[in-house]
Amino acid sequence: MEWTIQELAARAGITSRALRHYDSTGLLAPSRVGANGYRYYDAGAVLRLQRILLMRRLGMGLPAIAKVLAEEVDAAEGLRGHIAALEEERERLDRQIRSVRQTLEVLEAGGEPRMDVMLAGFNDYYRDEVISRWGERAFRVSNDWWHGKTLEQQRAWKRDAEDLVAAWVDLAKAGISPKSDKAQELAARHVRWLSRIPGTPTFDGDRERSIEMVIGVGDMYVDDPRYAGMYDDAAGSAFVRDALHAYARSGM
Repeated sequence: MEWTIQELAARAGITSRALRHYDSTGLLAPSRVGANGYRYYDAGAVLRLQRILLMRRLGMGLPAIAKVLAEEVDAAEGLRGHIAALEEERERLDRQIRSVRQTLEVLEAGGEPRMDVMLAGFNDYYRDEVISRWGERAFRVSNDWWHGKTLEQQRAWKRDAEDLVAAWVDLAKAGISPKSDKAQELAARHVRWLSRIPGTPTFDGDRERSIEMVIGVGDMYVDDPRYAGMYDDAAGSAFVRDALHAYARSGM
């Protein structure tokens, strides 16, 4: 089966001029040229065009696409790579759609949308950090879980987080040891709160990684400037860190 250049252009949603340009640059030659000068394209050419269009959709320029195709040995492996990239793009678009819907929900209720909610999915702030610490799946699952919540559900979650922070601050100011029963009870509550987030090691039941995560979270409260002042002052942050470390090292 073959298609003429006009048929292929119509089915691909591009122009005949674009196909002729791909031919002139060596990116996509017709399968054959008839005696009448017409260009014809077979299934192999259509497969190559599909891949060109996928890479164009992902923002790649023609020279970069030509390089990828020239260096590639296995077309099937290339297609698997495209599928992974498209699935990632779909997930990003899903997050953007949820963000815009939440913005509309707030506007229709007469409220003022929060700036971080409006940009959810457009720039996932903690993406690289979460992936580096706990892997791609942890980011994807937890991010989908968060953005899948309604605005009221997100507010309820943040209220729980604020209550937890307030309890830590009160305990740190009481002057007790981070290893005390009260501090360890609050550390257990903190870990239960973390375990409600899908994708985290505590949620998955991986004990070794759970211990590692709790220790890492404790360190983050002290070492990461984004959390400065979260527990009132440096002493408060150090108290939370030490309590979480003690809880994790006791076997949780």
